[in-house]
Amino acid sequence: MFEDVTARLREIQEEPLAPVTLGRLIGALVPIAVVLLVELLSEEGWVPILDSLNLVFHESGHPLFGIFGYTIGFLGGTLMQLLVPLLVLGASWGKRQTTAMGLAGVWFFQNFLNIARYMADARTQELPLVGGGEHDWATLFGQWGLLAQDTSIARAVKATGWLGMLACSGWLIWRSLRSRD
Repeated sequence: MFEDVTARLREIQEEPLAPVTLGRLIGALVPIAVVLLVELLSEEGWVPILDSLNLVFHESGHPLFGIFGYTIGFLGGTLMQLLVPLLVLGASWGKRQTTAMGLAGVWFFQNFLNIARYMADARTQELPLVGGGEHDWATLFGQWGLLAQDTSIARAVKATGWLGMLACSGWLIWRSLRSRD
């Protein structure tokens, strides 16, 4: 069975990625630019449609991962929030959809900004929590002895998110330029 899976993955890898036409590039960069601008210009950094969807995935991760234990239940929200865009990226890779891969990558890294915001709030706990309850990152950082470093860790996570979004956008532009050669 393992051999069948690896053989299929090799077959997929050998297929060329779809070209990123100028139209597809513009169709991807416009929503990416909107997301980046909202993140930069809004005080809360909340992209309504995207972040509401991310919140649904986050909240669903708690009970799904919670069956494996207390700590993983708290971490499960963040894990699910990151897992869904990665699954979309993997499905896009399997179908060789280059533009969708880039968009999924931007979506994955955009989640880092929300995660960083939530991490930075661990000590102050000023953000409203969906359904009340305990603050994920206050609990996790407290268990790990990292509560005093919440904002430092959050800054690194936020920087990773920005760099990742820019890298995915740059990769789409590069793929588009390569498609024209």
